[in-house]
Amino acid sequence: MSEDQDLRNFARKRLKKQQDFKQYLGVWVGVSILCTGIWFLTSPGSLFWPIWVMFGMGVGALFAGIDAYGPGQKKVITESDVDAEVERLRRKG
Repeated sequence: MSEDQDLRNFARKRLKKQQDFKQYLGVWVGVSILCTGIWFLTSPGSLFWPIWVMFGMGVGALFAGIDAYGPGQKKVITESDVDAEVERLRRKG
């Protein structure tokens, strides 16, 4: 029973990481649009400085995605999602 509970806890953490990663991508897009808008309104034609913000957040997104994903999951974590993740982990070994 303890092994099953540990596997379920691991599956929940993994699903949470995947959900957080998807949320981060939305924040990344929003910040990129905001910075680009500020650049456009204040200094169009000059150095496109928002690329540095996009690049920095992109590196963070890359590592968050690597941490969160093997095969993907749905955005809402349900008991059936956890059951499916536990079963996949059992099959994997």
